[in-house]
Amino acid sequence: MQRIFDVAPWNIVTHKLDKENKRLQESLTSLGNGYMGMRGNFEEDYTGDSLSGIYLAGIWYPDKTRVGWWKNGYPKYFGKVINAVNFIKMNFLINGSKLDLNKDTISDFTLDLNMKNATLTRSFIVTKGESKIKFNFVRFLSVAQKELSVQKVSFENVSDKIVDIKVISSLDADVKNEDANYDERFWQVLDIDNEQLIAETKPNDFGTPRFTSGMQVSYVTDMKEIDQKVTDLETSKTFETSLQPNVSAVIEKRVLVVTSRDYENVDDLKDALEGMIAKVSQTSYDDLLSAHTNVWEQRWNQSDIKIDGDTDAQQGMRFNLFGLFTTYSGEDSRLNIGPKGFTGEKYGGATYWDTEAFCIPVYLGVSKPEVSRNLLMYRYNQLKGAYVNAQQQGLKGALYPMVTFNGIECHNEWEITFEEIHRNGDIAFAIYNYTRYTGDKSFVLHEGSKILTEMSRFWADRVHFSKRNNKYMIHGVTGPDEYENNVDNNWYTNFLAKWTLKYTLQILDEVSDGQLAKLDISMEERKQWQDIVDKMYLPYDENLGIFVQHDGFLDKDIEPVSAIPKDQLPINQHWSWDKILRSPYIKQGDVLQGIWDFIDDFTEREKKRNFDFYEPLTVHESSLSPAIHSVLAADLHYEEKAVALYERTARLDLDNYNNDTADGLHITSMTGGWLAMVQGFAGMRVHDDGTLSYKPFLPKKWNSYSFRQVFKGRVIEVDVEKDGPHFKLISGDPVEIKVYDKVRTLK
Repeated sequence: MQRIFDVAPWNIVTHKLDKENKRLQESLTSLGNGYMGMRGNFEEDYTGDSLSGIYLAGIWYPDKTRVGWWKNGYPKYFGKVINAVNFIKMNFLINGSKLDLNKDTISDFTLDLNMKNATLTRSFIVTKGESKIKFNFVRFLSVAQKELSVQKVSFENVSDKIVDIKVISSLDADVKNEDANYDERFWQVLDIDNEQLIAETKPNDFGTPRFTSGMQVSYVTDMKEIDQKVTDLETSKTFETSLQPNVSAVIEKRVLVVTSRDYENVDDLKDALEGMIAKVSQTSYDDLLSAHTNVWEQRWNQSDIKIDGDTDAQQGMRFNLFGLFTTYSGEDSRLNIGPKGFTGEKYGGATYWDTEAFCIPVYLGVSKPEVSRNLLMYRYNQLKGAYVNAQQQGLKGALYPMVTFNGIECHNEWEITFEEIHRNGDIAFAIYNYTRYTGDKSFVLHEGSKILTEMSRFWADRVHFSKRNNKYMIHGVTGPDEYENNVDNNWYTNFLAKWTLKYTLQILDEVSDGQLAKLDISMEERKQWQDIVDKMYLPYDENLGIFVQHDGFLDKDIEPVSAIPKDQLPINQHWSWDKILRSPYIKQGDVLQGIWDFIDDFTEREKKRNFDFYEPLTVHESSLSPAIHSVLAADLHYEEKAVALYERTARLDLDNYNNDTADGLHITSMTGGWLAMVQGFAGMRVHDDGTLSYKPFLPKKWNSYSFRQVFKGRVIEVDVEKDGPHFKLISGDPVEIKVYDKVRTLK
């Protein structure tokens, strides 16, 4: 555990410039508004270690993946998120000497991410010779106008002599990714002038779209503009002032950013920029900030979780929710939630199964149902790509990708691309989960039925029938536990395949005749699917009373994680891959993932036996792991275990548990705090009959906790105190709920 920021309810704040952990500081102070985002990099050049990153939603590049071991069916490219043109760049000269916090002498340093209104501030005093200047930076990415970035920099002369200050502010296309090959750039400038820069992604070999981004800048300042400079890659302006002792100056930088995702051609893009900049230039900084703050206030009123008695837990919870809201707000069905969001390059920035398994359950509880429906529409709109993925494996139907921007698989690890096919079942589960939670069947009976049908065709072709066992089996897979590759009959994968086929058959009985005709399903297909449902092999051990993770798992040398020397943890940073694969240690929930998904369908004994067997073998080296284990522990009344795992998931990045937060935040696992609290501590369940129930408990060291939950057009407030739980209907029609299995009516 590594803690580099103070603990505070609403702020991620430090008073130390930690050069050794600069990348970690940058990750933890990232900003975003769903349309664009950035790491907490400094505006000015910094010569120390840093990972610069500004990213635009939906903008990516297909990088070559063909290597010496390329085989038929491998993806043609690896999709990567690319660094955008650096539009926040501002350098400062103090009496001709360039500001560089890696080299300069500074004092009174503060770095503060305010989660209440999504602003990042930085202040310090820099000493250069006899001059002392106090700098203060504020920036935000507006949620009131998604294309707008606002920066405000003030500097005060706190020495007793006149100081000359120059500000060189730029739009800079000379950017690259850290993981780029041979310092390659992904942008080429099409047009550039004193206020505007238009760039296009360079040509690619795969027929994928090329993106255009345009940026226009305006300034508000009492400083004197003394120079303009335009090169092939950068446009900049220089401002100057001479500060008397105790006198201040201010410069505001406002940048509008648009992309070809919203405009058909460059002329339309330019016109849009000019119209937006004209409006923004006439609006005061205070009004821009107020509009932005008001939207965040509405978000927090809807979704904030309040914890009394544990500031560590409170900060962790809000940081989780903040990370989700800055990444995805749900208005655009073309967008999805990348595991790193706008906070880093790792994982390519693409969409994983995390969205369906972990994010949708949270967005259902904190947002309008249209947000989750848009995430499902994202998959429906990419069905064409799922056909291609299945065909590349020589299979029928649709195989949704493990990693994608456009529906085509773009991951370059064989055990992920070929084998981690459970993602098809996770998408089916998300459709079911949305339908059960909202009561809205319009999606599942139309677009959803098409998705389910095509995924079922894939499963029916991917299974094989074992005559010896009179069972259907699935060989050569990787389950959610990626520390087990190329295994046979992964319980979770087989279980989801069976469940998907069963659920699809159920939905086909409900769709209209017209929709059924469009799906073009033969009676032979339906009979085959039912036969697979009836005869699917699910590994089980009678002696232990557990579902076996996969064939051969119990032949391993089973020892708990507690047997591993602490200096060898995490094992993925200390052991060879070969040693990990031979070990019994589990990266994240696998069997327990399935039990969590369908928690009502398993008996208390089944849940207990499987949890007691698998959790001690789990190293939780996936960021997605602690939350579901916390929920299951709470369900089993292992309250101390549930709280410990909540603390791990809620503060996973803040305390850098897995020693990898410097690469970027684990955005999709930031669902963990909400899941552990609402499904775990509050025991919230939505049952197949559409009823809502709770079985809350209060952690011993807390005084209370409360949250609001969206449910079928209602907002319900849940307040758990030492005298028990209290429920209030904030809006919507009266509703019946169950609390400890007793019916209550909320009005």
